[in-house]
Amino acid sequence: MPGPLEGIRVVEMGFWVAGPGAAGILADWGADVVKIEPPDGDPFRGMFMSVVGMDAPFNPPFELDNRGKRSAALNLQHPDGRAVAHRLLADADVFVSNLRQAALANMGLDYDTVSALNARLVYCHLSGYGLAGTDRDRPSYDIGAYWSRAGVAASLVPLGSEPPQQRGGMGDHTTALSAAAAVCAALLARQRTGRGQLVATSLLRTGMYVLGWDLNIRLRYGYVAPPYSRLEAPNPLVNSYRTGDGRWFWLLGLQGDRHWPDLVRAIDRPDLLDDPRFRDMRARRENVAELVPMLDAIFATRPWHEWTTIFDRENVWWAPVQTVDEVATDPQARAAGGVVQAPVADGTAEMVAGPADFSDTPWRLRGPAPEFAQHTEEILLELGYGWEAIARLKDSGAIP
Repeated sequence: MPGPLEGIRVVEMGFWVAGPGAAGILADWGADVVKIEPPDGDPFRGMFMSVVGMDAPFNPPFELDNRGKRSAALNLQHPDGRAVAHRLLADADVFVSNLRQAALANMGLDYDTVSALNARLVYCHLSGYGLAGTDRDRPSYDIGAYWSRAGVAASLVPLGSEPPQQRGGMGDHTTALSAAAAVCAALLARQRTGRGQLVATSLLRTGMYVLGWDLNIRLRYGYVAPPYSRLEAPNPLVNSYRTGDGRWFWLLGLQGDRHWPDLVRAIDRPDLLDDPRFRDMRARRENVAELVPMLDAIFATRPWHEWTTIFDRENVWWAPVQTVDEVATDPQARAAGGVVQAPVADGTAEMVAGPADFSDTPWRLRGPAPEFAQHTEEILLELGYGWEAIARLKDSGAIP
């Protein structure tokens, strides 16, 4: 079977990442996704070439979020183009868009208009700042609404330090996951009620949830936990360290008092068990400025392969700090299903897999990312347009 969403028809009107990413997850899971593009295409199609500074034969970020879809180009400023979109939506299960509300209303794709055409439609809207409030139509990308305004960036650096840069699509992909989950929940509710509904998420709202522990402490106690450096870690057993040959790793001793004896045994320092400075989590927190440099010096005495062998033998919980290059070749990442053979124009290629698996309805990729407007005529024929009608749409400028 091609996935748990086989038979679900999705129409996407999205640019860049968050909206296409959400529809891309649904496509991975078996939905038939039609991507509506304007006459000049989704601007993300050409973004990769400008970033890398050279002509590139393919666009890996675009492929990830758009594989398995069909592309139809429509001029939604033209009444006949809007009519085609409405015919698509009248028989769809899901509509996904991350355009601002004003733009959707201008094209006749706002929730009130579309839900009147199809009461069973699940209408999924992704935005920067939500559907209400004075900033609801403020333009943003994930680096603005998610990374910056939601507090994620500021929480990652000590006070006074420069904000860190976000990697491309981090907030978009997290928000896309939220949207895909909301769509599936709304489809389940439709089975009971027979009606679709508006589901909404935003980069800001998702960023707040990602930072939920800190924000909930602030909301409940009025206390804001300050960012800290590794030399100030509240629990030195959940901290990064470096081996003698320069490899970084993270200790994972969240239950500090449980894991402390194992670590002491691994570093061959039984005397530390009786040291009052480190006897429990509170003492280690109070004396972190002494403990972290001490552990730094100990870990610098052996290379990576020796420490990892010792850690596993002594039941020390740890994880490597890996580069993207290392993740791409990590055997466990592949065993976990993180890489998939994906269809591309000239065969197959390795790509990042979708975020979940299903035992009884396993998903498979439906196809490569579409070329711009590749399926316009095919989709129009499915909607009942004849070749003469398609020619008139071309002549009028409703389709390119």
